[in-house]
Amino acid sequence: MPELGAYIGRARDALRARLQHALPDAEYAGVIVALVIGDQRGVSQSDWEVFNRTGIGHLVSISGLHITMIAALFGGFARWLWRHSFFTRANLPLMLPAQKVGAAAGLFAALVYVALAGFGIPAQRTLLMLAVVSVAFWLGRIASVSHVLCLSITVVLLCDPWAVLWPSFWLSFVAIACILYASVGRTRPERDERAVTQAVNTRATAFRSWLGQSFAEATRTQYAVTLGLVPLTMAVFGQISLIRPLANAIAIPLISFVVTPLSLAGSIAPAPVSVGCLQSAHALVSALAQCLQWLSETSFAVWQAPRPVAMSVVLAMAGTLWLLAPRGWPLRWVGVLAWLPMFMARPATPTQGFWLTAFDIGQGNALLIETKHHRLLYDTGPAYSRDTDGATRVLMPYLRERGISQLDGLIITHSDTDHSGGAASVIDGIPIAWTSSSLLRDHALLRKMPSHTACRAGQSWTLDGVQFDMLHPDDYYANAEQPNARSCTLRIRYRENAVLLTGDIEAPQERALLNRGADQLSASVLLTPDYGSGTSSTPEFLAAVSPRLALFQVGYRNRYRHPKAEVLDRYLQRDIVTLRTDESGAVRVTLGDDITFSAYRCERRRYWLARDCP
Repeated sequence: MPELGAYIGRARDALRARLQHALPDAEYAGVIVALVIGDQRGVSQSDWEVFNRTGIGHLVSISGLHITMIAALFGGFARWLWRHSFFTRANLPLMLPAQKVGAAAGLFAALVYVALAGFGIPAQRTLLMLAVVSVAFWLGRIASVSHVLCLSITVVLLCDPWAVLWPSFWLSFVAIACILYASVGRTRPERDERAVTQAVNTRATAFRSWLGQSFAEATRTQYAVTLGLVPLTMAVFGQISLIRPLANAIAIPLISFVVTPLSLAGSIAPAPVSVGCLQSAHALVSALAQCLQWLSETSFAVWQAPRPVAMSVVLAMAGTLWLLAPRGWPLRWVGVLAWLPMFMARPATPTQGFWLTAFDIGQGNALLIETKHHRLLYDTGPAYSRDTDGATRVLMPYLRERGISQLDGLIITHSDTDHSGGAASVIDGIPIAWTSSSLLRDHALLRKMPSHTACRAGQSWTLDGVQFDMLHPDDYYANAEQPNARSCTLRIRYRENAVLLTGDIEAPQERALLNRGADQLSASVLLTPDYGSGTSSTPEFLAAVSPRLALFQVGYRNRYRHPKAEVLDRYLQRDIVTLRTDESGAVRVTLGDDITFSAYRCERRRYWLARDCP
């Protein structure tokens, strides 16, 4: 088996290299690669955003529809050759029915295609269902569709019990279950016998009849999948695409019946033909992407709400079953009413004081401050690569899950990429009322930031009874060459409790803050300066702040070895509770009349973790 896996890996790598050589520097070459071998790493984050907003993300891979299509094509071709005995006098159909040969050939083609896909869960599901049907056909047994579905689920879980942790597992099987529930045993095409008798020998009429029935069946399938996946999609992603039916009506036939066959033909055909096939497929994908881009930019493209509670999801699923019930079921439209609790949910907000959420974002700062009616983001985390950053991986998914559709403010403490790396993605991804930063005038981000104001010591404002005071930089440090020296330092206070957010200030800036007024630094919660580096958190500064809780927003096994052991000891010697995002995950601090906090990895503890929650 290891040798077989190595052969498959080399075959996938060879196909990837062939496709990339035929489409050098092509914008959507990654989509073609994903369709042929299921490797989605070449699809950019911005393209995924468009595909997900339009609801066609499931097509940008080796999907069940593509596998079934390939199996049907190969099975039909093998059956046709067997029926004609490969144009010999062997009389092969007398030895073995052509239908069984077609079923075996289709299953073999599906197995090869799924192997190229890396045996992903949707591909496994389709392969197993085809295998069950083929075995039943060979044994002469009638296989119930419910038995096929349940057996496929059982085999997938036996092979990979952790598959239940992947959204694709649930989305795949629920989609198939919805199609079966809404179609099997129900659809009976109505026939006008007199019209059929009159047109029995008319091929054009027969073709129109077949085309109409195919269109009606495709429409019913899309209707069942679109409605059936609404509760699960809201539970997993906190949003649904309202333009999904239209986008899929365009994308499904184009990708499944034109782009995918062209891509597969181009991957195995000789060089002159392969280049033509692949370039044609790429041109079609490019045109489709332009259309989807336009659709995704419409204001009504996506409905966003907080991730629903379990009870509202169960109620919505019951309503969906009622909605997809057979024709004649009383008041089927009433099922939509069961969706209302899920759709009408509103983001949770503090009733008094404010919430502070420190994200587990790696080596970087990103914190969300929430009052009763306002939300402010302090830094945006690091940039991970050219296409991904802390915003696309952590911040934006979190905001979508919470149902937060706009920010009142964004503060970028300084220009280092571990603080500003996700700023562009946040600005592009969500409306922001105003921005503030210590960026120098020639910084590229300033051209994207709406209503920008340079942060300066002395600025203050009040939101919902919560006082915000900017303590740094002053005029002396405003144009400092070292970015850390001009970090925007913010103190947030509600009644007797306060939070001090320090960015990456170091010992000189700490002394400057002490000289301007040590009484202004007192805070119950402290975001440790510069991640607890050896050049910050001086004893005098800690004495002036006197925090009860210190947040170290650091990356797991970061190369700087933050926080430094000697600095961490300074906090522990003062009996300050320390929380590290690399150990506790994201941390939520609630500041009202008292202070409470919770850590993500404590609330959602994994069963394989042996250590106690920190």
